[in-house]
Amino acid sequence: MNSGSTTADPEAGHAGGASVVQSAEPSEVSAPTRSGPSRRALATGAVLLAALLGAVWWLHHQFTHVLVEDARVATDMVAISSRVPGWAVDIRVISGDVARRGDLLVSIDDRDTRLLLQELDARLAGVARRRDELLARIRMIDLQTAGKMRAQDAAVDAAQAGFAAARTREGLAQVEAGRFEKLAPIGAVGRDQLDQARAALETAGQQVRSAMANLESSRAGVAQAQADREQLTVLRHQVAGLDPEEVDLRAQRERALLDLRDRAVSMPFDGVIDRTFINAGEYVSAGQRLMLVHDPQAVRVEANVKETDIRHFRPGKKVRIVVDALPGQAFEGTVVKVGQAATSEFALLPNPNPSGNFTKITQRLPVRIAVRQQDGLLKPGMMVEVEAAAGD
Repeated sequence: MNSGSTTADPEAGHAGGASVVQSAEPSEVSAPTRSGPSRRALATGAVLLAALLGAVWWLHHQFTHVLVEDARVATDMVAISSRVPGWAVDIRVISGDVARRGDLLVSIDDRDTRLLLQELDARLAGVARRRDELLARIRMIDLQTAGKMRAQDAAVDAAQAGFAAARTREGLAQVEAGRFEKLAPIGAVGRDQLDQARAALETAGQQVRSAMANLESSRAGVAQAQADREQLTVLRHQVAGLDPEEVDLRAQRERALLDLRDRAVSMPFDGVIDRTFINAGEYVSAGQRLMLVHDPQAVRVEANVKETDIRHFRPGKKVRIVVDALPGQAFEGTVVKVGQAATSEFALLPNPNPSGNFTKITQRLPVRIAVRQQDGLLKPGMMVEVEAAAGD
């Protein structure tokens, strides 16, 4: 019995030892099992706290800021047009190219204009030659008529002196003949002396008439010289008549030069080519659009703000701009101008609502926001979101 009990004890001891080992292992395993739920609880609490704080911040942000999603990057698109018609012989740019101010964009056929310039230059040279010729004739006639005038004046003076002398001789002959006429009847003088006195008087009269004719001829020569000198006035009028003709030709030449310059269409400012509408070899009409360009540095943001929020967008207000194409990057803008009429006022098909059924719709007003370009990232047409603090 004792031996049997002794034999049984080791088994019992072994069994007990086994039970101890089995009970010890679960206790070692259960220790980390009890610490696991507490970590998850802490993580869950942290997540809930962060979510709560985020919700509180979001609600606070919603109540203190105004968000406008209907906004776009905009700029002034400039349509480059042709002022003159002709064939487009050369196109130097394509869509997306960058061009500097003064760079050649399109060349239009200029052969007719160049020929017109050559013709006008030839006509201007002809006017200059005619002016030179007329001025030379004026100088020549001036010299000729001036000498002739002096000669005729001298001839008149000589004729006047000869006429005065003839008159004096005639007077003496009349006195002599009169004295002989009185002496002849009383026989104081002979018949031959009386005849000589009468002949001398007749000769003196003829000399007076001859001197008078010579004087009149000299005066006529002066008149003729004066008439010849009037050619100077005619020639001077002809020279003056060349001035309007020259002015007209120069105006035509300036117009041709303007036409020639317009046939080389150049870039009006530093910018980019947005779109081209023609190809080389096409015929271009006057006023036809050739391409669209814009200045990438002159971008802005245009937003349509609800009328209930427009009070938060006064000129000078700072706003935050987020571009859909540039996530994680924000821009600062400044409100420049607020529209004076709602966008619905410019609709092509207005809705006067004559039926009397009315549904109130919140209207929107256009707002222009200035924004600074950064490395050309802002491109016209990009969708942006504008955020402004409420109540500032």
